[in-house]
Amino acid sequence: MIGVIDTDGDCAEWTFPAEPGAVRSARAVVRGQLHGWDLDCVADLAALLVSELVTNSLRYATGPIGVRLVRPVGGDDSLLVEVSDPLPDPPREREARPEDESGRGLQLLAGSSRRWGTRPGASGKTVWFELAVPR
Repeated sequence: MIGVIDTDGDCAEWTFPAEPGAVRSARAVVRGQLHGWDLDCVADLAALLVSELVTNSLRYATGPIGVRLVRPVGGDDSLLVEVSDPLPDPPREREARPEDESGRGLQLLAGSSRRWGTRPGASGKTVWFELAVPR
């Protein structure tokens, strides 16, 4: 995975080819893993945000797309989600007009997550976000 940072806790990760079916596959594995971790309370939101980021990767990058979930140890009330691709350029927020059919993914990410950001890797970048997990 591009730009992975070691984090203690339960971790699941997948790599998808840069093909249209990657979005559906990523949503499915995220929902499945979060169900397995008994985190259904954030599964729909996590799957939605992952699908936005994977869609961005498909639109702008070629090459594999990585998805990683981390549930930190110690009873932390958060879930870390990362989407990596080989494109080094960070995503840019933009103001979507009402008639635009795209351009709202990062606004959705910023408004729905506790925090988010990007970090460069040796061969690409990772966009990450953190969701609050209700106790």
